[in-house]
Amino acid sequence: MIARPPLSMLDLESAALGSRWPLTAVLDALPWNDDGLIAAIAQQHDTGEVLMLAWMNRQALAETLERGQVCYWSRSRRQLWRKGESSGHRQRLVEARLDCDGDAVLLLIEQQGPACHTGRPSCFYNAIRDGAVHVISAPQETPA
Repeated sequence: MIARPPLSMLDLESAALGSRWPLTAVLDALPWNDDGLIAAIAQQHDTGEVLMLAWMNRQALAETLERGQVCYWSRSRRQLWRKGESSGHRQRLVEARLDCDGDAVLLLIEQQGPACHTGRPSCFYNAIRDGAVHVISAPQETPA
C-alpha cells in the first residue's frame, strides 16, 4: 500500500463537486490558531441571521458534531462551554460548514431563546451608522 500525503486545505479548495474526505483527516488539516482554536460563527438556520461568534477547540467541535448540541471553548474560563447549559438557551446543530481555507466554521443552528448573554436575540446589536453606534435590539429577557 502506498502512503498518501496528509490532506491539505488546498485539496479541498480545488475539489470537484461531490468529493468526500474522512472527517479526521480534515480536522487534522485545519489551521488551528496558536491556542488550538478556530473561529465559530453561529447562524440561525432558517432565517440566516448571524447570532454570535465564539471559539472552538478540536474537542468542542468534535462534541458538537457528535451530540448535535453546540459546545464552544471559553477563552476567559479556559474550559469547554456548552451553550445554554446554565441559561437553557441551547443551540441545536443543523449543519456545520468550513470556509474555503478552513480557518472558520459556520454553525447552522436552531437557537432556543436569546443567543447573546445580554438577553438579546443576537450578539450583533450594535450597528455602525452615520458615524455613530446605534443599539438596534432590546433584550428579550433580563440577563442572568
